[in-house]
Amino acid sequence: MVLAVNVGNTHIVFGLCEGNDVVSSLMSIKTDRNQASFGYASEIMQVLSIAGYSTADIDGAIISSVVPGLTDIIKSAVNILCGKNALVVGAGIKSGIHIMTDDPGTVASDLVAMAVGAKENYPLPCVIVDMGTAVTLTVVDENARFIGGAFLPGINLSMNALSEEAALLPEIDIVPPKKAIASSTVECMRSGAVYGYAGAVEGIIDRFAIELGRQPESIITTGSLAEFICSNTKYKARNDSFLLLKGLCLIYNKNMKK
Repeated sequence: MVLAVNVGNTHIVFGLCEGNDVVSSLMSIKTDRNQASFGYASEIMQVLSIAGYSTADIDGAIISSVVPGLTDIIKSAVNILCGKNALVVGAGIKSGIHIMTDDPGTVASDLVAMAVGAKENYPLPCVIVDMGTAVTLTVVDENARFIGGAFLPGINLSMNALSEEAALLPEIDIVPPKKAIASSTVECMRSGAVYGYAGAVEGIIDRFAIELGRQPESIITTGSLAEFICSNTKYKARNDSFLLLKGLCLIYNKNMKK
């Protein structure tokens, strides 16, 4: 099996793949920029063990990362863990997707991996909505080209900033509000977060459709809050928690093919 790892700003998510299929549950540990390779190796090994897997099951590894300072640390951790030299998604790696942005080298590796996963699993053109530390909406057109997208601050990031800067506003959990016209401070904040982001996502997809000259065939959501937020838009979306790992598996196989 192949260990697929995505290093994000808040969490490091990983799973095991066989062929082009993810065969494990989604696993994660907290991103800690002060952690060393041995610490990460220990944490990943513990989570794999709890899930019923052994490092002996791992035949190879691939990493995508949006935290440059941790990329080599995680690569070293994987080597400590299973003795494999992980493939890192970046310049020189074959992805099978054409990146048509102004500066292809600056496109984050997680966005590339998700685009690859979408290309191989869903009708095109598609919009990928990923809600994590940031909210990203990216487009793969009908010719399987990554043509760009739009970014927003993540929901938790925005709401935490609001509570920090406004003395009377508390920290809240993002859960469904009872109604849009809320009647308490906490419910007002929840209404703004849920319907505000749903409206933003819907409006951006509307504009994407105008520029594409057609409605997207697929809208794919991924990330902890994406399915929930997008269910409050007019668009019917498909949630795929494994989209990024699927893309990493596909990239690994494309590059390791004899």
